Amino acid sequence: MVSFIAFDTKVACFVSALSILSTSVYGFSPYNPTVTYKVKPLQAISIPVNQEKNLDQIDADKDKDKDDWIRNLDYAKFAKDVTDLGKELQASTGQPDVDHLDKILRWRNFACVLGVGTMWIDPNLITIAALSTWTYASWTMVAHHTCHGGYNRVNAGKYNSRGFALGSIKKRIADWGDWMMPEAWNVEHNRLHHYHLGEPLDPDLVERNLEFLREMKVSQPVKYGVAAITMPIWKWFYYAPNTYKELQITKWKSEGKGFPKDFVPGASLTLRTMLFPQTAGEHAANKVVPLKDFVAKVLSPFLVSRFIMLPAPLLLVPEVGTTLFSHAIVNLVFAELLTNIHGFITIVTNHAGDDLYKFDDEVKPRSGSFYVRQVVSSTNYDTGTDVIDFSHGWLNYQIEHHVWPDLSMLQYQRGAPKLKAICQKHGVPYVQENVWVRLQKTIDIMIGKTSMREFPTYLEPASDKARGGIAWKTTNGAIDEDINSIKKP
Repeated sequence: MVSFIAFDTKVACFVSALSILSTSVYGFSPYNPTVTYKVKPLQAISIPVNQEKNLDQIDADKDKDKDDWIRNLDYAKFAKDVTDLGKELQASTGQPDVDHLDKILRWRNFACVLGVGTMWIDPNLITIAALSTWTYASWTMVAHHTCHGGYNRVNAGKYNSRGFALGSIKKRIADWGDWMMPEAWNVEHNRLHHYHLGEPLDPDLVERNLEFLREMKVSQPVKYGVAAITMPIWKWFYYAPNTYKELQITKWKSEGKGFPKDFVPGASLTLRTMLFPQTAGEHAANKVVPLKDFVAKVLSPFLVSRFIMLPAPLLLVPEVGTTLFSHAIVNLVFAELLTNIHGFITIVTNHAGDDLYKFDDEVKPRSGSFYVRQVVSSTNYDTGTDVIDFSHGWLNYQIEHHVWPDLSMLQYQRGAPKLKAICQKHGVPYVQENVWVRLQKTIDIMIGKTSMREFPTYLEPASDKARGGIAWKTTNGAIDEDINSIKKP
């Protein structure tokens, strides 16, 4: 379906900059208000002793004003408009979506050929960036939208959620080589994160997962330092173990097993807690997710294939084989650090900021409340062209992706302006800012400088509530297959 050799003429000029470098260019337009000051004669004023209380009341009134749109929203009409647009986008999915996927695959493959073909030379930025882009694109654009079923409605070959990267280590490495086990990611991301966004069961709620850092009794610069350290290591240090934990929880429940005493399902699992458990809950978690199994089933396939098997043939080169192999290892390691940073900037920032909401209960998928939650707990970045979107991993359409998880990349491009117009029509906040602005807002959440907004869920229609919870039948991420298994309130 896709040739490694036939590349678009656009690719050469694009990949020369490579995607992470371009995120700093597009759409950065900081807000610079103009303020006019008028000088008045000095005069005596009285300062009330309860001034601090008055200021707090003013802040509370401002927060109340920001939520007025919730009281005035017609959830049924908003849901109808969003549903109708989703059906329109689904119906328009066809061969152009396959052609567009092929184009993105060519760009991804070009980065692969460039990176792997030059990894033997002295460590350099071009090779490192190319290898990084290969990994980044394979996950954020190819695997992400495929595992959600974005190409299930068309004939896109192996790019179908019912089997992509699943079933064997060989398919995992060939389809999507990364630290996360695809089956585990499908459970953690496709089920829990998407259908519990910003809710207590959302495993990716940054504010809660970084509670230890938010409450840490250290200076703010130290907190910033801790946040910076997590950026180049977060996928294998946090995301891989935490996604595998969710898969294990699902298996234990399906097998009728009781969880160990002190086990907290919602607590984050990291490599630190697995290697050096400190609390009773962390020791209990290691029984649900044994370190030996995690290393063998989750980390080892990517570690061995990417950092040993891929550069190993260089050792066969007479006299200089060891040197070439060492060059490759250095390039691969630095590419791994870079792709983690790239992913952090465009992924972790999707749902964090003091202008986004969190919730205290669950709602039914495809209800008016569900659509509202996906919009007001997500943020978009700069959008509009394949170059811009590729550099952001198509994560710059996060609002559209959460409203309709199973669309193709092309349909998100087409649907974004229309969904934004619907939100403006109904008064629903639609947040779209440059990714660097969102990074700052995310870090402020991480270190406890700011907090997410609390959504007044009591204002939502009672009929939208999922009081009985939500159950799922499969893990392949196809929304149409699982949506009918909602438990009745």
